[in-house]
Amino acid sequence: MTWSEMQPLLSQACSETFDMVLWSTLIAIVAGLPLGLLLVLTDRGGLLQNIVANKVIGQIVNVGRSLPFIILMVALMSFTRWVTGTTIGTAAAVVPLAIGGIPFFARLVETAVREVDQGLVEAVQSMGGNTWTIVRKVLVPESLPSLIASTTTTVIALIGYSAMAGTVGGGGLGDLAVRYGYQRFETELMWITVAILAVAISVIQFAGDFAARALHSRGGRSGPAPKLRLLKAKEPDAAGVGKAA
Repeated sequence: MTWSEMQPLLSQACSETFDMVLWSTLIAIVAGLPLGLLLVLTDRGGLLQNIVANKVIGQIVNVGRSLPFIILMVALMSFTRWVTGTTIGTAAAVVPLAIGGIPFFARLVETAVREVDQGLVEAVQSMGGNTWTIVRKVLVPESLPSLIASTTTTVIALIGYSAMAGTVGGGGLGDLAVRYGYQRFETELMWITVAILAVAISVIQFAGDFAARALHSRGGRSGPAPKLRLLKAKEPDAAGVGKAA
């Protein structure tokens, strides 16, 4: 197979892989972030301590993470057909990819949020901050470098999952490698797809590491910004009390 014959196939496969990974990553972040926060907040000693809810959420996440992706795709075929109307193609592959990515990302979020200095949380609590304020101004901002790293890890995992999705008609680079590289013995095309995946993962990892380091160097992990903002908000009231006295 010549390069002119391979180029349109590779372009289409790259576009399909990009679509699958992009949409499944967005869904995994939107659903996995609050799920990971709930795992921390409802744990023993958490701001919303509820051991029963924590165990239930934890078991759901554990089951989702324990299933191999190829089995998850088969198990979700009926649900995928109900959502997309088909079990073949890029749109259909997004469903199991997203559902597989949600518990994966949720556990990474839990780990990242647990690393936040509890002294900051206690300081904001002592100043009257409620749970939403603590989540919005302490837990998420302070864990942002780790959350960026977690997102990078999730994207890379979903790229691998998307390659597996291609083996059962999901499209993308995995489908191209199997149909042409394996079934039609186009070894050169198969190695090109491997190279594309390797380069894509390396670029994503570099970009994620760079963003995480940049945020960390700007004080994303342990800076006192949340406390200072709340203290500044309190200062006018204190001044007003002094004048009234």
